Amino acid sequence: MRLKGKSALITGSARGIGRAFAEAYVREGATVAIGDINLEAAEKTASEIGGNAYAVKLDVTDLASIEAAVKAVETRTGGLDILINNAALFDLAPIVEISKASYDRLFSVNVAGTLFMLQAAARSMIARGKGGKIINMASQAGRRGEALVGVYCATKAAVISLTQSAGLDLIKHRINVNAIAPGVVDGEHWDHVDSLFAKYENRPKGEKKRLVGEAVPYGRMGTAQDLTGMAVFLASEDAEYIVAQTYNVDGGQWMS
Repeated sequence: MRLKGKSALITGSARGIGRAFAEAYVREGATVAIGDINLEAAEKTASEIGGNAYAVKLDVTDLASIEAAVKAVETRTGGLDILINNAALFDLAPIVEISKASYDRLFSVNVAGTLFMLQAAARSMIARGKGGKIINMASQAGRRGEALVGVYCATKAAVISLTQSAGLDLIKHRINVNAIAPGVVDGEHWDHVDSLFAKYENRPKGEKKRLVGEAVPYGRMGTAQDLTGMAVFLASEDAEYIVAQTYNVDGGQWMS
């Protein structure tokens, strides 16, 4: 077990990619806090995963909620070893139709939520003096602009930049900050994404999803399980000398 005895907090992990990370971490021996704004869903997920999973109420747009979640992990396990900043929102619109509300909502969760969650985790890790691992969820969307996805792309570009800055600053405390940049990942969220593309590109529902899957060099969209290997690796001792990097796990969609 590569994470035996480690304590992890994963934001937005009641479902989707975050849940897959939690399941993988428990299998690898970690105790995992399922952090989610929906406490009932987090409790259900924790009970289904079993083992060393437990639920923590967490709103990454609320500093008091962030502090309380980190404190809950410290109280439960004695300290925090691993953070995955997974919570994120998606929206799209042509540049001339982007609303201030959509902009504020995405940057509040995707960027500010990542920064201040990272900050609280780092403070906890520094005080404990045992180092740690912080993994941010970026995206191939942060590597380039997309005509209809300006705000989301900007938030994920910010996550990549923040990962670099935080990684360089925190490694002196033996806290490794890195990121994962998925490509197109299948899941329930893609019903929402597909419907937005259908609206703005005048496509039948389901067509955009089919097209993006066919465009992946690997031959299909990714799954949450495709990302878990990198998430485990970056949290493990094998990644001790890796600092401030963003790894593409996208079936060959982007090369850097």
